[in-house]
Amino acid sequence: MQKNTLTFIAISLLLGSAAIAQAPSQEKAQMKPEMTESWEPEVKVTTPGANSSAPSDAIVLFDGKNLDQWASTNDPQTPAQWTVANGVFTVKKGTGNIQTKESFLDYQLHIEWRIPEKITGTGQGRGNSGLFLASIGKGDAGYELQIVDSYNNRTYANGQAGSIYKQTRPLINAMRKPGEWNVYDVIFTAPRFKEDGSLFSPARVTVLHNGVLIQNNTELRGPTQYIGLAEYKTAHGKSPIKLQDHGDPSEPISFRNIWIRPL
Repeated sequence: MQKNTLTFIAISLLLGSAAIAQAPSQEKAQMKPEMTESWEPEVKVTTPGANSSAPSDAIVLFDGKNLDQWASTNDPQTPAQWTVANGVFTVKKGTGNIQTKESFLDYQLHIEWRIPEKITGTGQGRGNSGLFLASIGKGDAGYELQIVDSYNNRTYANGQAGSIYKQTRPLINAMRKPGEWNVYDVIFTAPRFKEDGSLFSPARVTVLHNGVLIQNNTELRGPTQYIGLAEYKTAHGKSPIKLQDHGDPSEPISFRNIWIRPL
């Protein structure tokens, strides 16, 4: 084959490659702006609440009047026994944990909680409760986001306020001092399981504490364990949300303004 012929073939191949490389740009040039506009389905409308109150599409779990949306964890047929007064409810020691009557999968949750102003004790014995993102059994079974006084009160980092208890420490301590209201805004994605009961995807949670990001799409290694490592042993679907009657000797914690948006 002559040298000129080889040169011609090489140039043709190069020109072909260039044409292919330019094709996407040519297609883009032929596109119109409306070709990348998505109109349907139309995004649903919700009306935001004022001052952290529930948006129009939320389920109100506590409106300051009663605990009608809550029941005893030990016996879901028994009404919650905690004390309601002045628009808030407070742990009633010895009555046990309470949980929502309704079950949820993935959700956005808003909850406000307060450590008593005249709190006593130290470490885990200083205003202790817990928000279980999914209650999967009696007692303290489930995935616990810790509630405890962490304002000038040192304890283990994966057990302070905002931690996924005994798993993941918060990114920062955003605690307000005793007597002031704290706010958790939670985005929870429940775990998914295969047909044989084995884990398909773990639970994940994002948490803002008083408007500050403290858990960023955190992967949960399994339900909370006080002793031992967390792991997924039992498959489950929708679950109630639980609040803990911890039983520590300090003054009990109060809650208000709780609402949820299933996702």
